[in-house]
Amino acid sequence: MPCYRPRPIVSSQITPEDCYLNRRDMLRMTAAGGIALSVPSLAQAAIAQQALKAKPGDYDPKEEWTPEKDVTSYNNFYEFGTGKDDPAANSGDFNPLPWTLKVDGLVNKPMIFDQDDLLGFELEERVYRMRCVEAWSMVIPWIGFPLADLLDRVEPLGSARYVAFETVVRPEEMPGQRGVFQPLNWPYVEGLRLDEARHPLAILATGLYGKTLPNPNGAPVRLVTPWKYGFKGVKSIVKITLTEEQPVTTWNRLAPYEYGFYANVNPAVDHPRWSQATENRIGGGGFFGSNKRETLPFNGYADEVASLYDGMDLKANF
Repeated sequence: MPCYRPRPIVSSQITPEDCYLNRRDMLRMTAAGGIALSVPSLAQAAIAQQALKAKPGDYDPKEEWTPEKDVTSYNNFYEFGTGKDDPAANSGDFNPLPWTLKVDGLVNKPMIFDQDDLLGFELEERVYRMRCVEAWSMVIPWIGFPLADLLDRVEPLGSARYVAFETVVRPEEMPGQRGVFQPLNWPYVEGLRLDEARHPLAILATGLYGKTLPNPNGAPVRLVTPWKYGFKGVKSIVKITLTEEQPVTTWNRLAPYEYGFYANVNPAVDHPRWSQATENRIGGGGFFGSNKRETLPFNGYADEVASLYDGMDLKANF
């Protein structure tokens, strides 16, 4: 009976150790969580792996981080409901992968980015204050990359002055988008001036706390602009369009006298129905109002961004 010997394996065919170990870790994570191995779950694990390697970013406020459980369970995401705990309770059926992000409008190179493309950007950990227009705040360690890096890829035209953002519409997966009476018009849309979008503080986040971005917080990619009120941070982005005219935005269209286009954090300009001079820092025990502190102009980032608004009226900044 003939004996068959395998062909010798050359060194170029050997799987690199770091690749093997990363895949082994991914398998361990999915097995431990009882999750079926699929393309989306492996992709999510890959995002988490890269997030763990993210380099530390600048602008750390050196303040105590809000507990992860509060960041992921106390927030606004009306696509899943209007209550603070609705996003965590109602987002289990939302499937953020696979994903595509279309960038078009006044650009030389319109592009469609998938999750692998987003992984190709150099990720950083950015610890930012987050201030909600409702007068509560957090400190969150995001994982992401500068929005300017993505804009550079598409090469904005000289006529582009604004950047418009659009979130996903999936009523079959987002119960807040179902029913006859809707709190908002879908899709949720937001916008920035191009110079704001290109500022180093503005990032597209793909994770937090060194992990893949959870569904309640805007998986798989969301906008973070820490000097602005939180409603500017559009979640689960599917489209970015560069325009010459200022884009219509969801809350500004709904209540223009309460929610301005710029929405810069400004303790000197009250919301028509409450003061913005102070805020309640979520987390750390106690009850709402027990962690009250003064609100800082531009949420503490005035040195970095105030020059963007030279010559503008302070009220116009809101």
